[in-house]
Amino acid sequence: MSRVMADVCKLFQIKQLRTSVYHPQTDGLVERFNKTLKMMLKRVVQRDGRDWDHLLPALLFAIREVPQASTGFSPFELVYGRRPRGLLDLVKETWESESSPHKSLIEHISQMRERISKVMPLVQEHLQKAQEAQKRVYNRSAKLRQFQVGDRVAVLIPTVESRFLAKWQGPYEVVEKVGEVNYRVHQPGKRKPYQIYHINLLKPWRDREVSAMVGVGIESDGVDAVHIAATLSKPQTQEVKEFLQRNKGMFSGLPGHASGIKHDIVTEPHVKVRVKPYRIPEAHRKAFSEEVKKMLQLDVIEESQSEWSSPVVLVPKPNGTLRFCNDFRKLNEVSKFDAYPMPRVDELIEKLGPARYITTLDLTKGYWQIPLTKEAREKTAFSTPEGHFHYKRMPFGLHSAPATFQRAMDRVLRPYLRYTSVYLDDIVIFSPDWESHLPRVQTVLDGLRKAGFTVNPEKSAVGMEEAKYLGYVVGRGLVKPQFNKVEAILNWPRPLTKKQVRAFLGIVGYYRRFVPNFASIAAPLTDLTKGRKSVMIQWNANAEDAFEKLKNALCQHPVLVVPDFMREFIVQTDASSEGL
Repeated sequence: MSRVMADVCKLFQIKQLRTSVYHPQTDGLVERFNKTLKMMLKRVVQRDGRDWDHLLPALLFAIREVPQASTGFSPFELVYGRRPRGLLDLVKETWESESSPHKSLIEHISQMRERISKVMPLVQEHLQKAQEAQKRVYNRSAKLRQFQVGDRVAVLIPTVESRFLAKWQGPYEVVEKVGEVNYRVHQPGKRKPYQIYHINLLKPWRDREVSAMVGVGIESDGVDAVHIAATLSKPQTQEVKEFLQRNKGMFSGLPGHASGIKHDIVTEPHVKVRVKPYRIPEAHRKAFSEEVKKMLQLDVIEESQSEWSSPVVLVPKPNGTLRFCNDFRKLNEVSKFDAYPMPRVDELIEKLGPARYITTLDLTKGYWQIPLTKEAREKTAFSTPEGHFHYKRMPFGLHSAPATFQRAMDRVLRPYLRYTSVYLDDIVIFSPDWESHLPRVQTVLDGLRKAGFTVNPEKSAVGMEEAKYLGYVVGRGLVKPQFNKVEAILNWPRPLTKKQVRAFLGIVGYYRRFVPNFASIAAPLTDLTKGRKSVMIQWNANAEDAFEKLKNALCQHPVLVVPDFMREFIVQTDASSEGL
């Protein structure tokens, strides 16, 4: 078979690209095609799914006879030079009783070559347009980077243990720019002291900064990590850089220490929580110890003699690392709940209005910037293999922590709420023009500095036309759902239990404003959650139809306009037993 494929590639002048075994990352088009094929199989297989292999030929034919968006022609047409005869074509020929005209082999080849010669320019034109559109989307958040001769850089180099694992090494010196995106780097002590690297494998070298608030050196991010909008002009970009340099003390990877507010935990009298600690898996011991050491260095925790104790759990992050979490459920059961209201997301989004420039700020480990009262510290105690500790700063997991943090932010930013939206540690400053934008950002930074907060530079952006905020993309008077959230909804598996149905309705309901008649469409799914007798659900055709309609409604790239409350509104309603 390999010899046949080699002859076919030679005949049609196809260049074969070989990849290493078990390395599908290099076969992007193949993996994307496999994803499309799997999605189609899910939609056509029967309930048991055992007949999927019998449907493959029909599905492959269906895929190959449909024109592709990138080329404008079907794969069948590009290979054979003619339209395929599908089921509908056969039915049409039967109805019209058309006889297929007889052609000789030479006539067939001549017509195919003539058609291919006419089609290829159109295919190349469509491909060029598709590539340009994909390039615009991909480069929308791209940041232009350049290095000068003599700059010190870090290089992403494969490790000795495995060529598939890499880490940043340096510092090395740039000695020459080779092309637009390639640089020759001097690496003393290497087998090849001068090596050419793509710019994606390079980043500026920054010397480690030592903070005076901890006993050992901890790296602190600088203002260079703040994202500056690529849509700004060169004078505006230079103005932003100077602005960031003036406020570089506010941007740090280390949490600040807020003043004027403390979090207290009010519990029932004569009640103490003592929960036996969970066992830490041996594979996670090292990461667990490093996290405890890090919190000690940041002065977030300290050794404790408390009679209280809550267990610790390690939760995996999306990037593969582990998050240190405390199970405070028993403590929350005996503590008083703070009813301070959280802001409505829709009102925060509507406040942005026709904003022309948007700056987003994210506080560095926001909860850890709020100190605890002395009485509350001992109630947050937890046990580890390294000893017994309690928090000095407000930890995650307390049911009243969001209320305390929101109260602190509202108190600090109350004078600036006319042009600021804040939800916990996510802050957005918006302006209708450039002249007023940076002064507004400066007033907000001054307020945060006075209160003792610090801002995470890696999660902050300045001067954006559109910004991601609370699951939406906002800016220029428009509101859109975030693409990665919509993609997660599109790939959502069919629910099997009531809990899974509620989870799907929860995430889709967050974007219900983009789905007309949401309540009516979702009614069959809502009905599945009723009753308490059975955990499993009886999936039916109505539920399947509602499930697909809700997913497809959000995959049509819906866009809403932020309401202008200075204009007249017309409300139209109708009576319904299921929803408005």
